[in-house]
Amino acid sequence: MPLHMMAVENWQLIAGLFGGVVLLVFFLVVANFGLLYVQAFLSGAHVSIVDLIGMRLRKVDPRMIVINRITAVKAGLPIETNKLEAHCLAGGRVERVVKALIAASKAGIALTWDRATAIDLAGRDILEAVHTSVNPKVIDVPDSRKGRDTIDAVAMNGIQLKVKARVTVRTNLDRLIGGATEETIIARVGDGIVTSIGSAHDHQKVLENPDQISKRVLEKGLDAGTAFEILSIDIADVDVGDNIGAKLRADQAESDKKVAQAEAEKRRAMAVATEQEMQARAMENRAEVIKAEAEIPLAMATAFKAGNLGIMDYYKMKNVMADTDMRKGIAGQGGKT
Repeated sequence: MPLHMMAVENWQLIAGLFGGVVLLVFFLVVANFGLLYVQAFLSGAHVSIVDLIGMRLRKVDPRMIVINRITAVKAGLPIETNKLEAHCLAGGRVERVVKALIAASKAGIALTWDRATAIDLAGRDILEAVHTSVNPKVIDVPDSRKGRDTIDAVAMNGIQLKVKARVTVRTNLDRLIGGATEETIIARVGDGIVTSIGSAHDHQKVLENPDQISKRVLEKGLDAGTAFEILSIDIADVDVGDNIGAKLRADQAESDKKVAQAEAEKRRAMAVATEQEMQARAMENRAEVIKAEAEIPLAMATAFKAGNLGIMDYYKMKNVMADTDMRKGIAGQGGKT
């Protein structure tokens, strides 16, 4: 076979292989992206095949991007494909952002793509925020999930009141990034309720006009620095609790009683100690007397030897002592009768 014919056959083979590869690639592209491309084209949200292939190479779900772009375009929000893809690559929730923008647009709330994506990337649920902005939510104070059912406060007359409140709030999208959460609202409202009841002279006044609590709490601007705007604070229930003042006075009286008893016991112990000391001193004095009396016989013997005491003087002294003992005995006997 001539060389030029062999060269022609080789080129035909190469062209055939190349064509087969092209057809295979075309078939794979159509199989993977054809339906999405047609769906986007027919919906007026055109996405090129090149963009779809690029999404797959960048590990972005093309179907999710196309579906959300179609949803946005149908709602009158022509969001570009590269913005959807960029937010997805940043870790954002594209579907919730698109739904939030649609809900805000239908409700007449000014919400841009940049703000919505910033809120989403900050970890806040942008869709829930928009819903709350359109349809205000009610927060129970206190939060029963924390283990408390009422806010307990004591009026000036010592009576305890147990209060349940409901706070109606609306999301403030301008303060959503960096704004305090529901827990701050609950804490501030609870503190305001305690302060309002604590400043009341009589608990009866609070029971007669519970709305005064709401007014005082609202006047404090408790939503400052939070992601919400407080629309109203309603007192759902007010119950009378214990007489805390009486309990405190009783506890104080019991404490004073114990202090007085301790002081009395201290004085009694001191008196007993003083008595024991006096008895010891009396015994010491008695011992001194006995000691002195023991020296009398020696003194008398010395006096006999020196001639200063005669025998008659001694007997006279003994007679006097006997007479004295007799008188004491008579007196004692007479006293018993």
